[in-house]
Amino acid sequence: MARKNNGAQKAGKQQGRVKLWFWRLVKTGIFASLMGVMVLGIFVAVARGEIDSFEDLKASPNGQMIRLRAADGTVIQSIGPSFGRWLTIDELPPEMKDAMVAVEDRRFYSHPGVDPIGISRSFWVRFQRGYFAQGGSTITQQLARNIYLNNNKEFGRKMREIILAMAMETKFSKDQILELYLNKVYFGGGAYGVDSASRLFFGHSAEKLSLSEAAIIAGLVKAPSRYAPTADPKAALGRAKVVVEVMQDAGMITAAQAASVKPAEVKLTADKPQNSVRYFTDWVLPQLDGLIKEREKPLDVWTTIDLNMQRVGTAAIQANAPRGAQGALVAIDRDGAVRAMVGGTDYVTSNYNRAVTAQRQPGSAWKLFVYLAALEAGFQPEDKVVDEPIDIDGWQPKNSGGNYSGEITIRTAFAYSKNTIAALIGNEVGTSTVANMARRFGITTKINTSPSMVLGTSETRLIDMTRAFAQVAANGRSLEPYGIAKVTTIDGDVIYQAKPPKSIQLVEPYVAGAMIDLMQSAVETGSGRRAQIGRPTAGKTGTTSSNKDGYFVGFSSGLTTGVWMGRDDAKPVGDLQGGRAPASAFAAFMRVAVAKRPVEKFNTDVTFPERLDEEGTAPAEGDDGTIFVDENGLPIEGVPEVDPNQVDEAIRSNQADDAWVDEILGRQSGGGNKGGNKGNGEGAKPKQGDEGPPENLLPEGF
Repeated sequence: MARKNNGAQKAGKQQGRVKLWFWRLVKTGIFASLMGVMVLGIFVAVARGEIDSFEDLKASPNGQMIRLRAADGTVIQSIGPSFGRWLTIDELPPEMKDAMVAVEDRRFYSHPGVDPIGISRSFWVRFQRGYFAQGGSTITQQLARNIYLNNNKEFGRKMREIILAMAMETKFSKDQILELYLNKVYFGGGAYGVDSASRLFFGHSAEKLSLSEAAIIAGLVKAPSRYAPTADPKAALGRAKVVVEVMQDAGMITAAQAASVKPAEVKLTADKPQNSVRYFTDWVLPQLDGLIKEREKPLDVWTTIDLNMQRVGTAAIQANAPRGAQGALVAIDRDGAVRAMVGGTDYVTSNYNRAVTAQRQPGSAWKLFVYLAALEAGFQPEDKVVDEPIDIDGWQPKNSGGNYSGEITIRTAFAYSKNTIAALIGNEVGTSTVANMARRFGITTKINTSPSMVLGTSETRLIDMTRAFAQVAANGRSLEPYGIAKVTTIDGDVIYQAKPPKSIQLVEPYVAGAMIDLMQSAVETGSGRRAQIGRPTAGKTGTTSSNKDGYFVGFSSGLTTGVWMGRDDAKPVGDLQGGRAPASAFAAFMRVAVAKRPVEKFNTDVTFPERLDEEGTAPAEGDDGTIFVDENGLPIEGVPEVDPNQVDEAIRSNQADDAWVDEILGRQSGGGNKGGNKGNGEGAKPKQGDEGPPENLLPEGF
C-alpha cells in the first residue's frame, strides 16, 4: 500500500514539473513575443518619421532618367523620368483598381502592410514544389521596395521592406497607397504608372481603360517583359484571363462581366520601330537594381554591346533562319562581356528573348559535357571505340544517319556526332557525372539523368550553353557573362564598375585542351564544317529529334558564339540541322566579328579524324573522293572562304555598307534568305534593325 502511495506521489511530482515547465515556456514565449512586437513597433515608428510626405512622393519623378550606352558610347536606349499623367485615386478607373488589388494583393484593405496569410501560402508552395512559385509581397511592400529599396534577394532587405510597409500603413490611407502604387509601378516597355502603360499599349489615357485593358495592364506587374502584349501576345492574354478569373473569384465582377471580357479583341497601338539591340537592353535593365542603390539621379549605363557585332549578328540570323523558324545568337568575349545578343529574327514582331529566356533541347551540343566527363575520367581522343548497335536498359540509341562505322576513335565519334558512342561513354562514366559536369559549367535548368540525357534531352538556355563553351575556350576556367560595364551619373561620377568575379578552375587545363582538340576536328572535317571562318575555330553542332531545334556553339580568337534556331511552338522545321543553318549563321557572324582581331592558334594543332563516307563507314586510306557527312548522315557541302584582307580593304576604302554586308554574308541584296522569315513563324520577310552607324559597318578601332 505504501509503495502505491509513493508511486502516485512520484507521478504527481513529475506531472507537476511538466506543467511548471510548460507554463514557464508559455510565459517566456509571451514575453518574447511582446518584446518582439515592442521592438518592431519602435522600428516602424522610426521608419515612419523618415518616410516622405504624400505630396513629396507625388512630386518625385515616376522613374529615373537612364541612358544605356553601347561599348563605344553610342546611346542605344533612353528611359525618361516623366511618363503619362499623375491620376488621383478618384480619376483612376474602378476596373483598374479592382484588377490590381485582385491579382496582386486581395487582402489589401484588411492587412497592416504585411499579409501573414500570403506569406504562409508562399512558403507552403515553396515547401511543396521546391522553389518559390508565389510571391508573398503586398502592394504596400512592393511600393516600399520601388521607392526606397532594390530587388536584391537578401534577408536584411526583406526585413527593411516589411518595416517600411508597416510604417507606410500608419502614415498613409489605403487610397493614398494605392494611388502611389498605380502611378509609380513599372509595367514594362519603359512605362511607369498606369497612364503611361495605357498610352503605350492602347494609345489613350488610363481614365478610359476598359475592363479588358485593365486586366492586361494588371497582369504585367508580375513580369513586365514576359507578359507585355508586344512581347508575347499569348502570354499576355493568358495572364489577363487569370486576372479576370481572380476578380470574379474575389467578387469584384460578376460571372456575366467576366464572360464579356475579350482581351484578344483589344486593339493595340502600333509599336514604334525597334532594332534588335532591344533584346540586349531588355536583358540588362533589370540587373541595375542589384548593382546600384541610386534611385533619383540621372544615370548613364555603359554596356558591353558592340553595335557592329550586333548588326552583323542580326543579319546572320535573318539571312540563315529557315522559313517559318526563329533564331537567336549570343556572343561572349573572353572576359564574359556580352558583345552581341539577338533574341529573334525581328524584335518588332516579337520581343521575346530566345537567347536568354527560352529553354530548348541542345541536342548533340550537350555532348560537350559527356566528353568533358570522359576526358576527365581518363579517355583520350585517339582511344578506340566500336560504333555499333547498343542497348542500355532497353534504350537503343541510333545514329542520326542510321549507320554504324565499326571501330573508330573518340575523335571521329565526336567529329561526326555518333550517338551510340556518346551513349556508351555516358553509361561508363555515369549520367550523374555528366549532369554534375554540366552544373559545374553553369547549366542551371533541370537536368534528367536517364541514359538518353547524353543526347541533349534536357532543356537549356542558349546563353548558358554559350557560357559553358566559353569556359572551355578559357582553358577550363570559370567566367560570368555580364552586360553592364559601368554606371555613372550624368556628370560622369562612377558609381559602379564591373569587376570580374574570382575565376576558378572547372576542369584541368589538359582536359579543356583535349576538348578543344576534339571540337577543332568537328569544325574542320566533321558535322560543323560549315562553321569554318578561315582561322582556327572549335565548336559543336546540335540537332534534336524531328529537327525541332538546331544548335551551333563555337569559338575563335577569344570570342564564343552560340546560335539556336527552331520554332517557338517546337514544331519540326524541314532540313534544320545544327551543322547547316546554325553553323552557317555562326560563320557569317564570326567572319566579320573577329576580322580585326589577331589570329589565335589553339594549344593543339587540328588533328583530322578518320573520314567517313555517306554510308557512315571509313573508306580505304587515300580515297580522295570521300564525301563528308554531318550528324544526320547527309553530305556536307563546302563553305565559301572569306579573306580577312577583304574586310580590311572594305574598312579602309569606306565600302563597308549594307551591300557589302550582303556580299560578305552570301545573301541576296536586301537581306533575308530566299524563303524569308517572320517572327511569328508565318514566313514573311522580317524588318531589319539598324544597330550600327549606316555609313560604316566596322569603324576604326573595332
